[in-house]
Amino acid sequence: MRLLVIALLGFFVPNGFFMYWLIFEFHGLGPILHDNLALGFILDVVLALVVLSVYFARRPIGPVKWHVLVVLSFLGGLGFSLPLYYWLNQRPGRDAMSPRANA
Repeated sequence: MRLLVIALLGFFVPNGFFMYWLIFEFHGLGPILHDNLALGFILDVVLALVVLSVYFARRPIGPVKWHVLVVLSFLGGLGFSLPLYYWLNQRPGRDAMSPRANA
């Protein structure tokens, strides 16, 4: 339950800032490409996502595949996708419901 609350906070708080900026302060891609701080943050997040995706592809933590993490990250950022991805893979009772457990 805590992971879901963290995922919701990670979705609404950072994305709230992003949506406000996108609606009221977005002036095209030019200013973003000239802002070294913004480019640094973008590069940092992309590198973190690539490293985590490769890690989870090689060492899965559950039945949900790594590409779900990538999709969730594009939908809501790492503050949303990481706790939700972990929760999806660690849900109680998922082993009892899997087809392999019943065979």
